[in-house]
Amino acid sequence: MMTSSHNYPPQFFKDIAAHCNTYKGADKWRSIFQLVTTVSLFVMASGLMLYSLNFSYWITLFLSLPTAGLMARIFIFQHDCGHGSFFTSKPANDWTGRFLSMITAVPYDLWRRSHNLHHATSGNLDRCGVGDIDVITVKEYEALSKMNKFIYRLYRNPFALLLIGTPLYTIILQRFPYSQGAYFRETYKTLSLASTWKSTMLTNAGLVVFYGSLAFFIGIVPLISVALPILIVAAWFYGWAFFVQHQFEDTYWETNENWNIQEAALMGSSYFVLPRVLQWFSGNIGFHHIHHMCSKIPNYKLQECMEARPELKEINRITLLESLKCASLKLWDEDKQRLVTL
Repeated sequence: MMTSSHNYPPQFFKDIAAHCNTYKGADKWRSIFQLVTTVSLFVMASGLMLYSLNFSYWITLFLSLPTAGLMARIFIFQHDCGHGSFFTSKPANDWTGRFLSMITAVPYDLWRRSHNLHHATSGNLDRCGVGDIDVITVKEYEALSKMNKFIYRLYRNPFALLLIGTPLYTIILQRFPYSQGAYFRETYKTLSLASTWKSTMLTNAGLVVFYGSLAFFIGIVPLISVALPILIVAAWFYGWAFFVQHQFEDTYWETNENWNIQEAALMGSSYFVLPRVLQWFSGNIGFHHIHHMCSKIPNYKLQECMEARPELKEINRITLLESLKCASLKLWDEDKQRLVTL
């Protein structure tokens, strides 16, 4: 793993950005193929889970694993729509993203705005906290009261943050735009926030109609028995993937006056090396350093982009086993220029 952006001259980041830009732009038929095949598999897997209730709920829970993986893959399509990279048409991206939010339960417009703001501020210590995990420096932590230290430790505890926090955020907190934090509200305090609120409430209403209709036909208990495990496991999948993509030891954080968007994009995002099957379920989101360099690259072109520049395979490379160590990292040490444990 490369440990510092200072190992590279400024021109390197410009060259990588120029390289990545050559891969941006959607291929309509590849996107449609991904969409149709994955949604069809998700519907069939969900139906199989429902059928398995006639035999054993343990079978149902086992089947929730691949079904949640399919939901995670569908979420990546929604994510690409939010970046305008899944289709060439903005209306096609937006309406596809809103349709997919009925499956993922992630409000499309809220996610699109908060996530694009995350891309614009990633690695900036003065503007963090939107679409990412909150991070404070060692000095900031030492200046906290005992109670606030306890709250931060609790927040950064992997059990609280990932096992409880990600399903809570996905299923409940995202129903309300004000859960995004003060910086998001300040940035979108005018009409944009009002439209985000309206869109989120319409998504919530759509989810009530959608799941209410399913409950009418199959029953509320079978619906909850199938849908809840899928949502929880998918939230764990999202949560861990997005955690590892920025919360690794040699990541990039700088104060606003020293922050550089291209350095932050490449050096503050990981190359999360996953087994081929998990790479498919995750929609290639492990190539996150490339995604941050150019968010207009659709998921199915990310590997092609990396293969064409072999040095990208060595920057911030983290394997699945190595990623487990990231859970213990809590604070940014400005002197050592790395994330450290408590």
